[in-house]
Amino acid sequence: MARNDPFARNIDWLTLALYIACVLMGWFNVYAAVYSPEMKTSIFDMSTDAGKQLMWIGTSVILIICVLVIDHRFYDQFAYIFYGFMIFMLLLVMVAGSNINGSHSWFKIGSFSLQPAEFAKLATSLALARYLDVPGVNLTKQKDQLYVAGIIGLPAVLILLSNETGSTLVFAAFIIMLYREGLPAIYPIAGITLTTLFVLALIFPLFYIFIGILVLAVVAIFLLPRYNRNVRSIAGIGLIGLAMVGIVAGVDFFVNDVLQTHQQNRIKVLVNPNIDPLGVGWNVTQAKIAIGSGRFEGKGFLEGTQTKFDFVPAQSTDFIFCTIGEEHGFMGSAIVVLLFVGLLSRLIILAEKQRSRFARIYGYCVAGIFFFHFMVNIGMTIGLMPVIGIPLPFFSYGGSSLWSFTLLLFIFLKLDSRRTSMLSRN
Repeated sequence: MARNDPFARNIDWLTLALYIACVLMGWFNVYAAVYSPEMKTSIFDMSTDAGKQLMWIGTSVILIICVLVIDHRFYDQFAYIFYGFMIFMLLLVMVAGSNINGSHSWFKIGSFSLQPAEFAKLATSLALARYLDVPGVNLTKQKDQLYVAGIIGLPAVLILLSNETGSTLVFAAFIIMLYREGLPAIYPIAGITLTTLFVLALIFPLFYIFIGILVLAVVAIFLLPRYNRNVRSIAGIGLIGLAMVGIVAGVDFFVNDVLQTHQQNRIKVLVNPNIDPLGVGWNVTQAKIAIGSGRFEGKGFLEGTQTKFDFVPAQSTDFIFCTIGEEHGFMGSAIVVLLFVGLLSRLIILAEKQRSRFARIYGYCVAGIFFFHFMVNIGMTIGLMPVIGIPLPFFSYGGSSLWSFTLLLFIFLKLDSRRTSMLSRN
């Protein structure tokens, strides 16, 4: 335990206030999502998701206390041990885990379930911060890029093998931290380009896309300075164009022959929301109806009809934002969005203030993970993102997600408290 590290005096109280606001609002909305007018269950009823969520909140307070009393150096020194343990748990869950909603990624303990994939994001964040903090490590070097890719890729592949696609995609959030720490811009640019080509190939006929790539290649050649307009430069642009054509041509095969049926349906609904409103498009259609029906001020707490009559799926988990939109309207939804924008902004500000590279890198990992969850979860409820089933931090029901997000945040606040205590002593 760190003796001269008075956390209570050095904690970033604004971040703590944002955390408390999110958790309490999440708890009340979980209650609203599962509330039955006939049963009139209490918010403290342990047989409901709201009662269980209160228990998870209480145990999260215990976790917070544990995080704060441990010396800050513990998280650096034991980062690789945490990472190795989580790899072991991801392997174990594939053998001894339970299958829930088609995903073999849960440990069933009585009436409660625990998902190691949620904690793998925390362990990977610590491992990345530890590795990149080593003197001499530079993300412009190919060797270090491969090591980082291995640290991120190993848990991501294991999670994907347990059929948890949504949690796998979250690992793409680490690109934000990597770019901040010196990863060449070509990597995020390539990722954005691939994503754009993938979406365009789903929306437009391939012939039009091929013509567009050809036009872009010709324009790129003419924009080259005259002293660079040689055979080598033109051949390079041509190879990039051919690669783009190959990627576009492979999208159809990937979607129809590689992805599973439910994954294909989610992509089809994203491209054309009206393709099957009573079938594969039901979830997104009802989610948008629920949010839209709230209008400006909402229908009122516990007055949501789309929620109460089970039109919206996974109301207390993946689609919790529908309850917010229906019962609290645009105003309530805007408040939630502003809370997350405030939290993300604060995390980035604090990360940039860190005197330790380990703390800065870890802070950016936390911000990237929160941003990905926030963007995708809200995006999928309004039809802007595919439905991949990831929770809204601190709002969605679930012990694994609440614990993992709480640990992610408060480990960073513990590291930040060390910075402020050093400044105060100086």
